[in-house]
Amino acid sequence: MVDAAGRNDGIVSGERHLSKETFDDRVARAATSLAELGAGPGQSVAILLRNDIAFLEASLAAQRIGAYAVPVNWHFHPDEVAYVLADCDARVVVGHEDLLAALGDRVPASAAVIAVAVPPEIRSAYRTGESATRRTGTYDWEALIGASKPYEGPVVPQTMSMIYTSGTTGHPKGVRRLPPTPEQQKGLDEQRRLINGLEPGVRALLPGPLYHSAPNSFALRAARIADLLVVLPRFDPKEFLAAVERHRITTLFMVPVMFVRLLKLPEDVRRRYDVSSLKFVMHAAAPCPPDIKRAMIDWWGPIVWEFYGATEIGAITMISSQEWLERPGSVGKVTPGTTLKVYGDDGREVAQGEIGEVYSRVGCVPEFTYNKAPEKRAEVERDGLITCGDMGYLDPQGYLFLCDRKRDMVISGGVNIYPAEIEAVGIGIPGVKDCAVFGIPDEEFGEALMMLVEPQEGHALDPGDVRLHLASHLAGYKVPRRIEIRTGLPREDSGKIFKRRLREPYWEKAGRRI
Repeated sequence: MVDAAGRNDGIVSGERHLSKETFDDRVARAATSLAELGAGPGQSVAILLRNDIAFLEASLAAQRIGAYAVPVNWHFHPDEVAYVLADCDARVVVGHEDLLAALGDRVPASAAVIAVAVPPEIRSAYRTGESATRRTGTYDWEALIGASKPYEGPVVPQTMSMIYTSGTTGHPKGVRRLPPTPEQQKGLDEQRRLINGLEPGVRALLPGPLYHSAPNSFALRAARIADLLVVLPRFDPKEFLAAVERHRITTLFMVPVMFVRLLKLPEDVRRRYDVSSLKFVMHAAAPCPPDIKRAMIDWWGPIVWEFYGATEIGAITMISSQEWLERPGSVGKVTPGTTLKVYGDDGREVAQGEIGEVYSRVGCVPEFTYNKAPEKRAEVERDGLITCGDMGYLDPQGYLFLCDRKRDMVISGGVNIYPAEIEAVGIGIPGVKDCAVFGIPDEEFGEALMMLVEPQEGHALDPGDVRLHLASHLAGYKVPRRIEIRTGLPREDSGKIFKRRLREPYWEKAGRRI
């Protein structure tokens, strides 16, 4: 590895740089190492790494030998990590040395363990120590690559990463997909070009967590074909803008919470950075408040795109800046080869403009099952289409509008209420950093609305004032009966709030779960 300064291609993380040739050679050597440790077609290589070049190397090496790369959310409690390792039958576990040390004896005895040293940029971003006590019996990532020859094994069908979906109840489920056929692979490549804006010549930057589906797909394709891929250890607004300027980035994948944090910077700070190199910015993974999206389009121009999709299905719809400005709130029309239908509770398709559950299928995406849980796959299918639990409607031109997730929907006194609508109003209240609305037990109505509001630093919020603001924008039955001010709402790097963690204590006290 050499210093990143002045280099114009390859993979960059912090001050580390790998040329494309060196990176490809390391992937080939890593594939040999994984194979020699017993990984092979259909088996799993678990990856417990923060955003690091080694994450990309391990993922692509696993795919080279037909194994499933299984990214593990390193924010998980060690018991949650242990569940994923056991559920995927990990043959090899590749992890940062401190994360592996925290697992103790929870790694399956049948798995070979490879430790990766925590690089300087990650130590700085997360304030980790200089080193960690390594588990006994572990292999060293750099030593293995250095001692291995480039992979010369048989050419096997290439797998896709097996992502574990977080879900709202129970354990996460691994989305295990069949290797794509040549025809499907051609369609996937075209869709990823369309969705991610990735093609030869682009200069890409990854600010989101690699253990999530969309950033994972973005980064693995960029590592293969982009002229340059810059991997950030974590998202910091100023460091992000500095990286865009320094590396003349053209292509980004982001989530809305990043937009929010960027827009909270003073305008003179934002204007200090040159982002004119940007040509294509895609966002997804969570709803984006309309005022936030308009502000980003005003700042960066009509280069902001959005897609709606799911780990199980792929990219279902997409929408350009211009289309969105004409239809605020829409997530767009279906991507090529995609079928989408909206069903009511009676199992029949609803009319245009009527709200129902969204089902879809992307033609080029290979079939999947939930690892060791095929019955869960059957639960989300109807007429050959799959749902991820979102409620929405189609307008006469075929543009999809989402209302909320069915599992987040609150039924209070027999009335369906969609928290996302309330949260969109709440986030616009001056001084509000974040908010979450969900249902809690209520003896009279079955469920009642609860709202937790996180204030911006230096701002004092009053529940009564929040209630008055909501009441001036929403019907009375949509104004939460309980509003509390809290700091530190639990949120993943993707921007999604852990509503399950917020909701569960109320339902457990009531002696039931939802």
